[in-house]
Amino acid sequence: MSSYSIKDLERLTGIKAHTLRIWEKRYNIVDPCRSDSNIRSYCDEDLKKLLNISILNRHGMKISLIADLSLKQLNQKIMDVVRPESDYQSQIESLVVAMIELNEERFDKILNNLIIKIGFEDTLYYAIYPFFEKIGILWQTGSINPAQEHFISNLIRMKLCVAVDSLPAVTDPNAKKIMLFLPEWELHEIGLLTYYYIGKKHGFKVYYLGQNVPINDLFSVAETVKPDMFATYFISAIAQPEMKAYIDQLAAHFSAQQIYVSGMQAATLKCSLPANVTLTASAKVFKQSILNF
Repeated sequence: MSSYSIKDLERLTGIKAHTLRIWEKRYNIVDPCRSDSNIRSYCDEDLKKLLNISILNRHGMKISLIADLSLKQLNQKIMDVVRPESDYQSQIESLVVAMIELNEERFDKILNNLIIKIGFEDTLYYAIYPFFEKIGILWQTGSINPAQEHFISNLIRMKLCVAVDSLPAVTDPNAKKIMLFLPEWELHEIGLLTYYYIGKKHGFKVYYLGQNVPINDLFSVAETVKPDMFATYFISAIAQPEMKAYIDQLAAHFSAQQIYVSGMQAATLKCSLPANVTLTASAKVFKQSILNF
């Protein structure tokens, strides 16, 4: 069972810590454990309940009414209010609950409903990509169970691989070429697989090198392929000077090509980047960037 601080819950549910304290006192919404120094800690069940409460509250239901609902009634209300074609935030929160429960059936149902309603590509933009941003918060705070993260990552990885494989091959000899890779310390490839789908879907010749690519091997393969652009991700913890030095090395070696960098570690960079390096904050931004290249 995972343990969450009140700040973790604030970031994951969108409910302010001050509001949570009031709800605890006034409505007994959750009953956190307390340390000897009176620091609150919350469990998976607390997080699931608060995610569901935040959905109903966002849909206009008063907390005084929500507090009187049984668990069964709470779940039924969620099914009544959530609409896949518009309420993406609620869908993302429901995906988090399914991850915590290791509930593959619920997870598949949510994603499949979204895909039917808005298509696979928009599901990537509005649900899967922001969902993994939430997972990143859990990972950074140390509150996610690695088994939960692997469970959900593998489910989404399988869906992405099937989606990529279902796209027609890019046969246009004039198609722009993009090479996707992760640095040799990086193993989190969901974001990169998302870029694979977007690139192939929009007519780019994609060379997917995947995880843990030594930089000299990247240089060697690129010499043969001669791509027009590169994309990579920084998820795992790395010191900013090391990340900046790595990016500078890429930019210098591939001075004639465009390099797109993404991921929650890249987003923390406080320094200027080389002229041929672009920080892409989301899958949608990445799509627009390569289409404008």
